Amino acid sequence: MMSTDMEQSMHDFKQGMGMMMREAPATMAAFDGFMNSALCNGALDTKTKELIGLGMAITARCVYCIGIHVNKVLHAGGTHAEIIDVCQVAIVMGGGPAMTYIAEVKKALIRPVLSVIVR
Repeated sequence: MMSTDMEQSMHDFKQGMGMMMREAPATMAAFDGFMNSALCNGALDTKTKELIGLGMAITARCVYCIGIHVNKVLHAGGTHAEIIDVCQVAIVMGGGPAMTYIAEVKKALIRPVLSVIVR
């Protein structure tokens, strides 16, 4: 079966992260700790934080980030409807350019690649 663009993006992301973990382990450990701390339950739950991250990824036009956050939203119990709501807000904030990145959200929803990015 041929991989989707999003699967390829997530594979490429994993390869890049693997290289950084080998070449700069202390930096990557610090980055990983920061990410885990910032996205764990606090005043906002993890799902809400991941939904916010998805909206920001769309407006930042980051294909890798979109794939990661769609998958993490789903892993945290988020729904398709919640993701669509986030897409709408991202379009409000990012306009037409953000709208074009909704295609990346669709790719991530078609075939989630959780095993690539969720620990």
